[in-house]
Amino acid sequence: MVEDTGDIGGEKEAVLSAPLSLDDEQDTNNNKYRAPNLVKRILSLFTNIRPGSDLTRLQLPPLFNIPKSQLQCYGELVYSNNNHLLSKCGASSISALERFVCVVAWSISAVRPLAFGVTPYNPILGETHHVSTANLNVLLEQVSHHPPVSALHATDQMQNIETIWCHYVIPTFHGTCIEGKVLGSKVLKLLNHSETYVMNSPNLVMRLFPVQGVECLGNVMIRCEETGLEANLMYKGSAVFGRRSSTHRAIQGRIYKSSSTKTLYEIAGHWDKTVTAKDPMSGKLRIIYNAKEAIGGLKTPVVRNPKGLWASESAVVWGEVNKGILSKSWDKAREAKCLIEEKERELVKLRASSAKPWRPKHFNLSYSNETGSWDCSPIQRWVPPAPIAVPP
Repeated sequence: MVEDTGDIGGEKEAVLSAPLSLDDEQDTNNNKYRAPNLVKRILSLFTNIRPGSDLTRLQLPPLFNIPKSQLQCYGELVYSNNNHLLSKCGASSISALERFVCVVAWSISAVRPLAFGVTPYNPILGETHHVSTANLNVLLEQVSHHPPVSALHATDQMQNIETIWCHYVIPTFHGTCIEGKVLGSKVLKLLNHSETYVMNSPNLVMRLFPVQGVECLGNVMIRCEETGLEANLMYKGSAVFGRRSSTHRAIQGRIYKSSSTKTLYEIAGHWDKTVTAKDPMSGKLRIIYNAKEAIGGLKTPVVRNPKGLWASESAVVWGEVNKGILSKSWDKAREAKCLIEEKERELVKLRASSAKPWRPKHFNLSYSNETGSWDCSPIQRWVPPAPIAVPP
């Protein structure tokens, strides 16, 4: 009989890789994740897939993976940031409007470059990722497998900041592209100011024809009920996909008062370069986000306390697969990945035969029949310091 993963990592090694950063597209080391005729290999996976198919159950060989779980990628959006933009959101020396501008910049920093043809692993049920950076402690858990729902809780007790995400992507094959609808909400609480910000994420579109590439598209709404401030940001793609144009990775939007709809700032720029805010009354323009400074050259987390690692930690669960990919030992990576997937299938059967339903350890998970959406709430008030940390 197969048992669920225990709490402590034991003798298993955690293998961590560099965060996705602005440098990835220019980093020649990224070629280790690509293979000859990769596009043909990817297209061969879809030979028997019809347009409109659900891809959440598709299993890829390691040749198509980057050495990290999707759970880790979500966590990096919060703890991998050179400018500590989250802490700036809670500053007491600025006005409510300036705090809102900081929240907009922090929201933009959660968009990272994605390479075509490679993808992170699908997290297993109950997988966790626990990392600290400065005073911010971040904990994630895969709280559902079908559909794949990830929960994130990050807290900074010193600045009284809390963020809670319930994140899930529904990918659909449309023949010439794969659209990933990013669902779930992001909630940021600045407790010292009694302010709560609610926002969503742009969708992901991977084009297969005529030119391959990945784009972040769609509208992002950011709201603060206490101050009545709102932002509407539109993420745009290339006018002709595959050719760089003025709209490539562009952002356009505005910050306004919901009560009057009066525009306070006009937002424009590119999320991989700089984004500016313009005062429509004075015409004054200023940079509110610099991607190179915020998400360029990000540092790889390190294990500070090996004995504190849980067996459910992403870097432990996928450690042997990570080793195989990083060393280009594809047979070893494939074998290690198959073992994980086979154990997960056996656990699914075990849970199905048990009268006791599986429950997350760190979050409460709920589903609304009325809205058709999932919601996650953390069990603990504060996230404890993690055995994995981002170097200062």
